[in-house]
Parts: sequence; C-alpha cells; structure tokens
Amino acid sequence: METVTLRKGRDSSLLRKHPWVFSGAIAQVSGTPGPGETVLLRDAAGKPLGLAAWSPSSQIRARVWTFDTDRQVDAGFLAERMAASLYRRGIAERDQPGAAMRLVYGESDGLPGLVVDWYPPFLVCQFLSAGTERWKQEIVAWLADRIRCRGIHERSDVGVRAHEGLPQSRGVLHGEAPPATLELLDRCPGQSDMRFLIDIPAGHKTGFYLDQAANRRVVGAMASGREVLNCFSYTGGFAVACLAGGARHVCNVDSSEPALALCERTLALNDLPADLYSNVAANVFELLRAYRKEGRQFDMLILDPPKFADTRSHLKKAARAYKDIAMQAAHLLRPSGILVNFSCSAAIDLSLFQKITADALLDAGRSGQVIRYLHQHEDHPVALPFPESQYLKGLVCRLD
Repeated sequence: METVTLRKGRDSSLLRKHPWVFSGAIAQVSGTPGPGETVLLRDAAGKPLGLAAWSPSSQIRARVWTFDTDRQVDAGFLAERMAASLYRRGIAERDQPGAAMRLVYGESDGLPGLVVDWYPPFLVCQFLSAGTERWKQEIVAWLADRIRCRGIHERSDVGVRAHEGLPQSRGVLHGEAPPATLELLDRCPGQSDMRFLIDIPAGHKTGFYLDQAANRRVVGAMASGREVLNCFSYTGGFAVACLAGGARHVCNVDSSEPALALCERTLALNDLPADLYSNVAANVFELLRAYRKEGRQFDMLILDPPKFADTRSHLKKAARAYKDIAMQAAHLLRPSGILVNFSCSAAIDLSLFQKITADALLDAGRSGQVIRYLHQHEDHPVALPFPESQYLKGLVCRLD
C-alpha cells in the first residue's frame, strides 16, 4: 500500500474525523498510486491516520474510507458499509425497501462519492469519486444480490466527475433498463396520497428530488386556500403537494418544456382539475420582473432553484442570484404572504442564506419572519464531522 504523508499541522481535520484531504495538505506521496487506489494516510511524524481512496486529478486528493488502519478495504468492507446504510433506514437483511428513498448517501454513510437511490422496482447509482469508480463492479454485484430489483441504472452524468478525472457515464448496469417514465406513490398517514411521474434515464439528479420528500408535505399543508406561484417547478412535486393541501390555484414556472409536459401528466395522474393549475415555460428571473410590472400578486411563492454555487469560488455570483429572485418574489406577495425559499448550494450555509433573504426583503421594502426551517429528508443524513453533507436549506417566511 502506498503512503501519503501530510504536512505538519495539517492533520487536525482528520483527527476530527472529517473524510477529505486536500492537495495542499500533502507533503509527500510514496510511489504513484492510481485513481481510486487505497492509500495509507500518515501525519508528519509518521503516525497512521486512516485508509483513503486516492484521486490524483482532484483538489480533494484523498477521501477516507476508514480511520481504522487495521481494516482492509475490499469487497467485504464495502458490503459491510452498504448493509449498515440500509439498516439505518430500517431495511433488514434480504428485505426489500418500500417507498422511494436514498439508500446510500456518500460520506454520511461512510462511502465517499457513492449515491444509491431506490425507485421501486429500480435502483439508480451515482459513482462520484475515483474510489467508488474503482469498486463499481463489486458495489453493483452486492446491490443486485441484496435487493430484489428489476434493474440497476447509472446516472454518473454529472460535472463533479470531471474533477475526479472521470468521464460522465450513464446506462444499465444490471437487469432491465428503466422505462422513460416511472410512477411513484407517496403515502403519508392522515394526508392524501400523491403520485409522481419520474424520468430515471434523463431527469434531474437520479430522476427525482427525494431530498424534498418531507418538505413537500410541509409546504402543501400551508397552501390551503392560497394562490401559489411555484418557481423552478420541474415536474411539479410541490404543485401536487400544494393542490393536495387545498391550494386555490398553482402556477408552475420552469424553463424546460419537457419538464412542464411531465408536470402536466403528473397533475393529471393525481386527478387534479385543470382549472386549478397553469404551466408557464419561462425564465424565472425574467418572469418575476414581468409579473411585477403587471401588478400580479400571490399568497405563496416557492423558490426552489438549481444549485447556483458549485464551489466557494462561485459564492458571490450565487449570492447575487439568490438575492435577486427573493427580492422579486417579495414584490409579488400579498400581505401575510408566504415565501418558501430554498438553496441547494452547499457552499452557502444557513446563516448566509438567511442573511441574503433578509437583505432581499429589505431592498424590496418588505419585512417578515422565519416561521419554519426546512432541510433535506432524513434519508440524506448529515454526518456530524462532515458539515458539507448538509446542502439543502429552506426558509418559510411570512411577510408583513
């Protein structure tokens, strides 16, 4: 096993069990470990710190598999980690998951760079690091043996792979290919069932926004009797929830016509009358300004934009974008209106996002209060030593 020695004083994050080692922290590398190869991490004095996957192309040069240097990283180790991840989500040995959920969430489950989502009866995987790419065959074999599914599909067609020196990749890994659209049933005791149509082969992320599962229910329950503007609506997840919660009308806005077409089908699938909703294909930034000029007003406005900041280098530009849409939204809300404002940019933490929202309301001449904080669903757990795993944050604000 090759050894990676850190610079003096650069081991503090590892001692706190943070799993990333950046290139600037490294003093010396013995040999030439290949992408994804397991290396031994040592401090400047030679003390072993952990075993990690090597990524020679990335600024995150090593991702820790385990801090127990007596372990061996092999197929059995990965199987143990994946089994533990399923157990934490209440899935017993040889059991099949019920509702759609995230089964493995990367570093939070001790498997850096691996995402596994369950959309019954299909599994969808993302291999986002050199380490998981190296073990792809073993990971897929274990999943195929462990979980009864019709197929395992890959959606590693994301930009982060380039940072790892990996090409984008997607397609069938095992069994059948998923259909162009798949129906999901979302059941919650005491609330209406919701049905969603998702696109595994070509949709956002792995096909759907599982991280918003609980938030859809919360926001939907607050929509009763309200006229809602649902921005960056994608395929209508929040629209279904709001109408199920008794919204008077929902206007969905997205720049993607295919997404809105699937939104239309999803709303029809839920037997929602067509006069309760409208779908508008437009740039949200431009439409908010146009609605302001027209004097349009709403009782609730949902902002769930794509990631504006991939890294901290994009922070200022992202902050301006978040502030702009929140300010325009504030102009469109009636007194006592509800602004539901989300950010999925990990580089923007909650305190900064709240400040951006507050400044936006101030510039719009409005005031308000946060009445609820929202976050990613529990199947996307946040590892305490790894705050980067908390990326989704939401503010439910009531405006005066």
